[in-house]
Amino acid sequence: MQKIDLNSPETLLAAVDLGSNSFRLEIGRYENGQIQRVDYLKETVRQGGDLDEYRNLTPEAIERGLKCLARFGETLKGIPKHHVRAVATQTLREAKNRDVFLKLAKKALGYEIEVISGVEEARLIYQGVSRLLPQSDEKRLVIDVGGRSTEFILGQHLNAETTDSLRVGSVAWSLKYFSDGALAEKNFQRAEIAAESFLDAVAHIYQHSHWDVAYGASGTVGAVADILNVAGFEEGKITREGLTWLRHQLIKAKTTDKLDLAGLKEDRKSVIAGGLCILIGIFDLLKLDTLMVASGALRHGLLYDMMAEEEHTAEDLRDASITHLSNRFGVNKAHAKNVCKVALGFFDALIPSLELHDDTTPALNKPELIKLRQILGWAALSHEIGCAISHSESQKHGAYILDNTELMGFAQSELHRLSLLVLGHSGKLKKLDTDFNDAYFVSQLIALRLAVIFCHSRNTPVLKNVTFERAENTFLLILPSAWQKAFPQTCYLLEEEILAWQKINWGLVVSTQD
Repeated sequence: MQKIDLNSPETLLAAVDLGSNSFRLEIGRYENGQIQRVDYLKETVRQGGDLDEYRNLTPEAIERGLKCLARFGETLKGIPKHHVRAVATQTLREAKNRDVFLKLAKKALGYEIEVISGVEEARLIYQGVSRLLPQSDEKRLVIDVGGRSTEFILGQHLNAETTDSLRVGSVAWSLKYFSDGALAEKNFQRAEIAAESFLDAVAHIYQHSHWDVAYGASGTVGAVADILNVAGFEEGKITREGLTWLRHQLIKAKTTDKLDLAGLKEDRKSVIAGGLCILIGIFDLLKLDTLMVASGALRHGLLYDMMAEEEHTAEDLRDASITHLSNRFGVNKAHAKNVCKVALGFFDALIPSLELHDDTTPALNKPELIKLRQILGWAALSHEIGCAISHSESQKHGAYILDNTELMGFAQSELHRLSLLVLGHSGKLKKLDTDFNDAYFVSQLIALRLAVIFCHSRNTPVLKNVTFERAENTFLLILPSAWQKAFPQTCYLLEEEILAWQKINWGLVVSTQD
């Protein structure tokens, strides 16, 4: 990973949050352990309201998003790529055509964009909130009602300990229960009951016995707090009394276009009712009297996460997530570590060919190489998680788990790459819906498959005098001549592997030498 010089006054860090309601850009400078704001931009893009019946972003939503990101990109111009982190949340988690948008969005912004999981969003929200609160031993509940999802986090100090992300948000609820703009009592009742039915699944986890102080972050919480503050309610707090008053004011207005509340911004008018119903549902289920308003948000969490990585204040969360997943599904750790070690050894042998620049394989830089090795290692450590469901077609079960789980620290693209590697670690190659022209992925895949073969006896294999290399689209594995007699089962499995690679546009050649 490229180094970030936090001590230089010229060093800027930037976070881009592609939310369901708004896109936000925060640029800051590190000073004495804190990040001081240099610039902040926010645009109401409301992509969360423009998913069609097939869950595709509409052309209009794509265009609004790209125009906003192009403006952000102009502001970011000149900031090194490793100083910028851009993430997308629930709307792009849901959108079927997200890859189409992300390809255009990367070009417009000029930087990579990650689609993060719900639990990773929750973790980053907690980072942002906790970093901007006074240091304390209090146990905290943090709630963020976004456009299409609501996050709950229990934590202490800077550590998020329990996280949940539910598909209930201000944009989605406003579209569903207030689509005609009518702010009628019956609409509020239906929206509140529906919100509580969604939230009830996790309500027991976040009851008052588990925390000392409850905080609300960003979006809906900020909008409601602004209105209540102007109306004379205590600043920095949302109370049950305040929510009841605001509900009455909305019903009194009868329709969204007649809303005229001091403190309510124009871009919030169409989504305030849905967000309010979710907050009321949360207050009722958790028996809250007060929700403190926090100033930190997801974008701050992104900035502090970059800073924490540079200061090495915490282990890579992805390592911890894979360990937790492996424990949960009863993976044989000794065997997984053997496969990991052997797979990385085979992959390292291919690095010289991956570092060469040609028409099909662009040159790798060091951070990209490190990331490829990490993902291969995680795939090796988790390749048997599907066995907990069934040994028959365990690869499919493992791939499904990785594609449908939420692990802290991982972008969805990383989890999908892991899923493909686990699906392909044995068996037919054509079952993989992937680009076999991607030499990086193919190199990861063959390294993992060979490691599984050499570790088939669940013992540490002896690989002395074994060489492995790549020549264009052919992999060459050279074994000592004594191998065939000493390890007949391994040699048989390698013969099967040669046949598997003949079915696609790559080849594996195995030979022996004295």
